[in-house]
Amino acid sequence: MKEKNNTLLWIFLALLLVALATLGFLYWNQHNELNEMVEQMTIEKEELQEEYEDLAIQFDGFQQMDIRNDSLQDLLSREQQRVQDLLEELRQTKASNARRIAELKKELATVREVMKDYVRQIDSLNATNARLTEENILVRRENQQFKEQNTQLSTLNTQLTETVTRASMLEVTGCTFTPLNKNDRKTRIASHIRKIQFEYTIAKNITCTPGMKDLYVRIIDPEGNLLNESETNLFPFESGEIPYSATQQIEYSGEAYNGVCFCPIEEVVKGFYTIDFFCEGNLIGSFPFQLKK
Repeated sequence: MKEKNNTLLWIFLALLLVALATLGFLYWNQHNELNEMVEQMTIEKEELQEEYEDLAIQFDGFQQMDIRNDSLQDLLSREQQRVQDLLEELRQTKASNARRIAELKKELATVREVMKDYVRQIDSLNATNARLTEENILVRRENQQFKEQNTQLSTLNTQLTETVTRASMLEVTGCTFTPLNKNDRKTRIASHIRKIQFEYTIAKNITCTPGMKDLYVRIIDPEGNLLNESETNLFPFESGEIPYSATQQIEYSGEAYNGVCFCPIEEVVKGFYTIDFFCEGNLIGSFPFQLKK
């Protein structure tokens, strides 16, 4: 009987040792896996931080550009600050916080998409400036010979006239757009858009001669095409004629004026558009807007 008890005791001790060894091995294995996971998360955090830093450098580059649009400049500044805040948060986040690092990675993807839209918008503005610059260069060349024949007095008179003209020019200070369907109802479904409604504001200008004014609108799509272009729809600009998308006659009294105009659209191209307002041979306002499919 005593020998039987001793045998059972040894068996129990052997099983206990096996159990302890197994638990020790599991703990050691789990500890190694945890260390490997932390190392991997540390590498991912460092890579993500480098991507945020590269993005911050790109936004710094935008700030060095001559962007002649205050609203776009403000949007870029706010997005730049957002990147800086996320970068600082990432630096403070522990590598073991896998959930927050994953969230910051998604935030990075969102910011990249926003940046793409800003790049398209900047390109659209640059394209408009380039077109107008080319037209101005051509007009200046054609008028160069005539200008050289003017006397000093006529040159002075021209300069005075230009000063008065600039002071009396109208200026469109704000513009919003609304996509409409065939029933002239607001829609966000690209395939239903048949017309775009623009609500604009012309600033007060007591130096401008009151009366009926012809307002011309040019709308350029993301591919550089003029909407509703026609060989017969032309208006005078810089000693020449250029086509327009829509026109409207307004009665301007010198006070601020709020108006609405419409432009048909046959096919929506995704991206940023530019609407330019002209009156009395002058570009009096330029605004970007975006259509999404």
